[in-house]
Amino acid sequence: MAASLSAHATRSRLRHLRERLVESLLFLAALSSVAITIGIVGVLVVESAGFFKQVSLLDFLTDTQWTPLFDDAHYGILPLMAGTLVTTAIALVVAIPLGTITAIYLSEYAGYRTREIIKPLMELLSAVPTVVYGYFALLFVTPLLQKLLPELPGFNMLSAGIVIGVMIIPYVSSVSEDAIRAVPMHLRESSYAMGATRLQTSLRVVIPAALSGIAAAYILGISRAIGETMVVAIAAGMQPNLTWNPMEPAATITAYIVQVSLGDLPHGTIGYQTIFAAGLTLLLMTLVFNIAGFILRKRFRQVY
Repeated sequence: MAASLSAHATRSRLRHLRERLVESLLFLAALSSVAITIGIVGVLVVESAGFFKQVSLLDFLTDTQWTPLFDDAHYGILPLMAGTLVTTAIALVVAIPLGTITAIYLSEYAGYRTREIIKPLMELLSAVPTVVYGYFALLFVTPLLQKLLPELPGFNMLSAGIVIGVMIIPYVSSVSEDAIRAVPMHLRESSYAMGATRLQTSLRVVIPAALSGIAAAYILGISRAIGETMVVAIAAGMQPNLTWNPMEPAATITAYIVQVSLGDLPHGTIGYQTIFAAGLTLLLMTLVFNIAGFILRKRFRQVY
């Protein structure tokens, strides 16, 4: 009996140690993501601090020219922000309607076999290299648009935004479809029992119930569009023009970072530090959108 109790106690201690080991590994995995995020933010803040010692924050936010590498240097971020926001807005105009409609179809109308074929094929779009999307925008979409808009230049934000929208459709549709399918079936059955059609049930019952998840999909799409680099660098041009006209060429924050991050500028110079100031601006823009999405999701959860 004593030997049996001792063996049982030994097994319990070993099981407890294994559980603690697994728990510690999971904690370290979770902590690593936080540590990496803090490291990224720290690098951006430290390097940007040297930039803002030489350039005032007011000039950075209000100057309408961005020519940090010229003799007559200007450090106004507005042209890059304008290009980023315009291409992102065009992408969302394309991706949000198409992604939402696709999600509704796959969840509420498509059969099992159809859904299992279409959804993986759509998600393959996210596996295509972004440089391929960039040349697709430059060599196919832009000439196609020029047939409709003859005055459209070879580099423009319109074609870049459209292709980015196509590129982020899988993100919007996949996450939205998962949120819609998570809506309890009894809500649909209750709607059908009241005499509603499938379309009425989808739009008036299922979509409001899944709106928090759909909002998360939209925020993911916005973050992906803001951070896109190669498509805008190839198709939109790299001229930092302060314009809100999508038919004109412009540069985005990510395109400028690519342009400068080639190793030609010595470390510590103000030209080198501009990429960190631009990166910090991009990080803050993404943070604002994510906070707005969190607030919207929280409000919709309370309502529905």
